[in-house]
Amino acid sequence: MTRAESIGAGRGYVIGYLEDVDTGPEILEYIARIEATFEPYGGEWVVHGSTPEVVEGELPGSVVIIGFPTVDAVRSWYASPAYQAILALRSEHSRSVVALLTGVPDDYQASDTIAKLQAKL
Repeated sequence: MTRAESIGAGRGYVIGYLEDVDTGPEILEYIARIEATFEPYGGEWVVHGSTPEVVEGELPGSVVIIGFPTVDAVRSWYASPAYQAILALRSEHSRSVVALLTGVPDDYQASDTIAKLQAKL
């Protein structure tokens, strides 16, 4: 497999963007319980509740990023009964967007994407 073919073979991430968080008992319970849900899947905090220093555009909320060994591990965690059991604690007490992402391999370079895009031309 070439480096260009290995694009997408990297770690997995979940990114959450939260606005209008009602910081009450439900959110505090969610925060207290979430870590135990992702640890069995190899998840670890990358960013937790940081307010971004926005240098272009607008991003008025806070950001959470959790890293996993693979994107399959992210999918398994998100669908897990343990996480699904606490999801409403966040979703019913904030406006949020959650996305699952595939990271790049350790040896990734932008030229890998150029090669992949050129192959489609």
